[in-house]
Parts: sequence; C-alpha cells; structure tokens
Amino acid sequence: MKQKDPALQLLSNLRADLADPDFIWQIAALFSCLVLAWLFARWWRARHDSHAGRLNAASHRLVFPLVALLLIGAAEIALKSLIHVNLLRLALPLLGSFALVRGVVFVLRQAFPGATWLSAGERIIATCVWAWLALYITDLTPYVIEALERVEFAIGKQRIDLWMILHGIVTVFLTVVFALWVAGVIENRLMRVESLDSSLRIVGVRVAKALLTLIALFSSLSLVGIDMTALSVFTGALGVGLGFGLQKIASNYVSGFIILLDRSIRIGNIVQVGNDAGQVTQITTRFTVLKHPAGTEFIVPNETLIGNTVQNQTFSDSRQRLATSVGVAYGSDLDLVKRLLLDIAAAHPRVLADPAPSVLLMRFGESSIDLDLGFWIADPEEGKANVISDINFAIWRAFREHGVSIPFPQREVRILNGAA
Repeated sequence: MKQKDPALQLLSNLRADLADPDFIWQIAALFSCLVLAWLFARWWRARHDSHAGRLNAASHRLVFPLVALLLIGAAEIALKSLIHVNLLRLALPLLGSFALVRGVVFVLRQAFPGATWLSAGERIIATCVWAWLALYITDLTPYVIEALERVEFAIGKQRIDLWMILHGIVTVFLTVVFALWVAGVIENRLMRVESLDSSLRIVGVRVAKALLTLIALFSSLSLVGIDMTALSVFTGALGVGLGFGLQKIASNYVSGFIILLDRSIRIGNIVQVGNDAGQVTQITTRFTVLKHPAGTEFIVPNETLIGNTVQNQTFSDSRQRLATSVGVAYGSDLDLVKRLLLDIAAAHPRVLADPAPSVLLMRFGESSIDLDLGFWIADPEEGKANVISDINFAIWRAFREHGVSIPFPQREVRILNGAA
C-alpha cells in the first residue's frame, strides 16, 4: 500500500484531532504564540521606529511572522510529548509562506524604489506562494512537477524541460533581486561617504550593481543545472545585437562611465550643449538631465556630451561674471553715477567683493552715455536673472533719489503751415 504524503498525513491527523478534547490546548497554544508575537512586533516597531535604514525597515515587516515561527516551533517541541501538535505543525508552513511573501516584497521595494508595478507584483507573488503551498498540502506537487518535466526541448546540446525553466526563472528572479538589494545597501553606504567625490560614488554604485547582478545571474543558472556553454548561441546573438541595433545604447552606456570617471561633468554643474543649457541634476547610464532655470528639463544622451563641445560654466571655478547695462543723460555727473552703481552692486548679498564690481563706459550713444556694471557671484546655480533684477531695481531707486535721468528715444512732431 502506498504511504501517504507527509502533508496529507498531517491533514488526516489534524482531522482526527478535532474529536480529541486536547485539541483545545493546541488552539490555546497557537493563539498564545500569535498574541505574543503580535505584542513583541508592536514593541519592536515602537522601539525602532525612529531608526532609519534598510535592515530596520525589513525587521518591521518580518518581525511578526519570524517571531511567531520561533514561538510555535518552540511550543511544538515542548508539547509534542504531552499532546498532539498537528495544528502547530500546519501553522509552521503557513507562517513561513507569509514571511516569504513579506520578505520578497520588501526586497523588491528596496531594489526598485518608486516602482508603480509593485502593488500588482505583491499580489502576484502572494498568489504564487500560496498556490504552491496549496499544491504541497494537497499532495499535488509531484504530479505537477512530473507533468512539467515531460514538456522538454533542446537548446544546442542541452535538453531543457518546462520545470527547469520555471525553476530557473524563480531562482534567477530571487537571486537577482537579492543582489540588487545588496547593491542598494552598498549604494546607501557609499552615498554617505562625504570624503569621496560624488562622481566616483556613482561609478562605484553602478559597478557594484552590474557585478552583483552578473554574479547572481550566472550563479543561479548554474544552481538550476543549466550548462553555461549552451548559452553561447545567445551570447553570440547578443554581441551581434550590440554591434548593430544596440550600438547607440552601448555607446551611451560607455560614455556615461567616461563622464563619471573623468569628472568633466558633475552633478550641480551649469553646462550648455548646443542650444540646451541648464544645471546637471542627474547622470544616468544612458543620459544626463539638464534643468533650465525656467523649470524645463533637457535629456541629453551621454554620447552627445562626449562627442560634442560642452560649455561647462562651473567646471573648475563656480564664480561667474554678470553684467547689466544702463544709459544716463549727457548732463549727468558720471563720477556720482559710477559711485552709485558700485555701491549698489557691493550691497547685494550674493555679489562677491573679490573680484570687485566694476563700471565701464561702453559708448556714447545718440541720446545717452552707456555704462556697463559688472560683478561676480559664486552660486550661479541659485539663479542669475534674480540677481540682475535686484540690481536693476536698486539702480532705478538710486537714480530717482539722486536726480539722475535715464534718457529714452523721443520724436518731435511739428506741423508746418497749420491746417486750414
């Protein structure tokens, strides 16, 4: 006679326990363990709520199922010599599945922060885990695996069945996601190292993610039993694709690393590429984002930054010279005007004292003497037009106070031989 599967045997024993008066003690033990785990989880969250960090966030989600697992496991060991513990044994895989779902979703949220598909992904993961648990409890797992193993095909000399593919997808997915989470932890630590240049920190994060992802991918495929030499066809196809269809993407990827390594463009620099100008707010693998003072964002491919002339206004020195022009009437006291302009520039909090502001007489115009007030600022990323606007308002007020007139074009119309 065929022996029952352990899962079915557990359900059969649990059904028999329902008529046992001691079953109430199993319920009481399970309920007590769950209440204690819930109380411990509340205490843990209250104690560690003010602490930031990925591991601390993970503990908030996993503390209840893990503590419940420990307590129920301890209760099973302590009570199995006194009463039946089939209910506790059934609760263990259920709580284990609960902890697995929470753990996988947490790692996904850390590996892909801000991803909108995670809400649906959480439901899909939970459905898969609970469905597999149901197959295990009902003893249908061997039949499902056997049916999947019958569907096979060849890739080169390697024979692959459907079960191996599904097993490989799950293994690769979990391994790569875990690697991305570890890369996220490394990123969090590297970004806190203030002594290291920001570009080098970004390079370190990118290299860590790439290496960990490759190691996780090849390790998981080897664990599944797929011969890596059988993937040589796909590797060759990928090389051809990079040489033709993906050439631009590969070029942008390499250019991004060059930009970060030679530090010719850094986050915060004010650059101009052709007609696009703005502050560098982000350097990704494929493109660099420039934000214009008006709020418009330009997405510039990294290859463009490498292959074209880039005007970096804050490459080695963030100081910039700004200027505003003003015309005064020919009868004005130029010494007074010059003193007023210099005092106005020096009084502005963002104008530097060294180099000092300067006033240049540019030309003698048709109706005015044109002057140029030049001054330097150290923080162009905070805006340049606002400084010039403040200076112009101050010039207007000072000229009105001291009687300095600003001429403007006028037309005199004379009517000869008055109209009849």
